[in-house]
Amino acid sequence: MITHRIEGHTALVTIDNPPANTWTPEGLRALEALVGELSADRSVYAAVITGAGEKFFSAGADLKRFAGDKVYARHFIACFGRAFEALMNARFVTIAAINGYAMGGGLECCLACDLRIAEAHAQMALPEPAVGLLPAGCGTQNLPGLVGEGWAKRMILTNERVDAATALRIGLVEEVVEKGKGKDAAMALAARVGTLSPRAVEYCKGLIHNARNAVPRGAGLALERERFMDLFDHGDQLEGVNAFLEKRPAAWKND
Repeated sequence: MITHRIEGHTALVTIDNPPANTWTPEGLRALEALVGELSADRSVYAAVITGAGEKFFSAGADLKRFAGDKVYARHFIACFGRAFEALMNARFVTIAAINGYAMGGGLECCLACDLRIAEAHAQMALPEPAVGLLPAGCGTQNLPGLVGEGWAKRMILTNERVDAATALRIGLVEEVVEKGKGKDAAMALAARVGTLSPRAVEYCKGLIHNARNAVPRGAGLALERERFMDLFDHGDQLEGVNAFLEKRPAAWKND
């Protein structure tokens, strides 16, 4: 259900569960394990996640698997939480290439990524209250940080589906591209990540997340300076400066 391949320093991850790329506990555990595997591989600088086919990124949870079973539902939603928290906290940069419908847990997967590129025909929603549930794959916590409380409430509390143009306007995605171009655009963005110091990017990502995690501003500023100095303990800092002075591409080792 979760496949991946490595292209240079980028992992291309595909949700492949026809017909709608729905999530199952098995698929979520596979995603969590893959994120851990890729995080341990220092040669991976970015990952692009997309859906198989042309219609669905992911339609969310396989609702047939709930079937009113509270014990199983607790297991299922725990898998959602662990997988998407792992994605949020991945060492590398994560980019969602939204190639169609991203509904419920499908959109929550996108929200867990660092960046989102949507194809022009994409549709996004968190419709869980319409079936007596709520977005518990980190959706209620991640969506307001991107679109603000008003639009988060509009999408969740009124079941409003947004198209790609609206998603761009409200800050839900960073870019909209033509149908069929999402993966290529995301891979190009990942390639740009690969030109930067992987450890510097890793530290920057953690520092940016401090605001999301309500770290006091003074503590965040102090940690910013500490991480700056930490970079001097690794060879890539010297390599980056020398490459700039010598007008050549840096050869990152990420050791």
